[in-house]
Amino acid sequence: MLWGAIISGFTLGAAGSLHCVGMCGPLSLALPTHHLSNTQKFLSLLTYQFGRIITYSFIGLIFGLAGRRIYISGYQQWFSIALGIIVLVMAGMYFISKNSVHFSFFNRFYFSIQQLISRLLKKQNGLLSFLLLGLANGLLPCGLVYVAVAATLSFTEIAESVSFMAMFGAGTLPAMMLMGYAGQMMNVEARKLMRKAIPVFITLMGVLLILRGLNLGIPFISPEMPQSPGDATVCHPQ
Repeated sequence: MLWGAIISGFTLGAAGSLHCVGMCGPLSLALPTHHLSNTQKFLSLLTYQFGRIITYSFIGLIFGLAGRRIYISGYQQWFSIALGIIVLVMAGMYFISKNSVHFSFFNRFYFSIQQLISRLLKKQNGLLSFLLLGLANGLLPCGLVYVAVAATLSFTEIAESVSFMAMFGAGTLPAMMLMGYAGQMMNVEARKLMRKAIPVFITLMGVLLILRGLNLGIPFISPEMPQSPGDATVCHPQ
């Protein structure tokens, strides 16, 4: 099951890379790397991306703990189906409003993160600043991250949730690194095209969550979930 989480996480990240470039590209372009040598620029951008992956992994740990509780309680199949339906509703809202889904009760928190990023962009503390920027960037609102987090709640093991989120971040790394180098050559039309792909990925993830909850025994798509350890086993004496 761990390999399934690794593969599915990386696939979601790679498939959603265009969305990440469209949403987080402006921040990548704002990184203070223009005065650095080629080697320093590469290390700085890579450190920034690792910071983002670390944050995603930590989020996977937190929600993996919650998913483990759901699994032990024996409600994970129904929970996965319900999450899939919610994700499909989010995709429908995006098709209608043409904007990513944001949760208003997180607005104050997100505003604080944006202020922190602004302060870090003004400082020149070497690789540490880029690491901190990456860590902060991983906390910014993102519809695709919401979908990935929803997927972590459907896993039965905490290691699966952490691995899924880490590989989700790793899947976005090549495109985001390329954005750091060649982003300025990308025109507005290309970025609009990337944004149009967002609801497609969200819809596919919602369908996969529902299929996972149906427990159809299809490898990687709808694998058979192990029986909850909370289920009682009744033994009849012979």
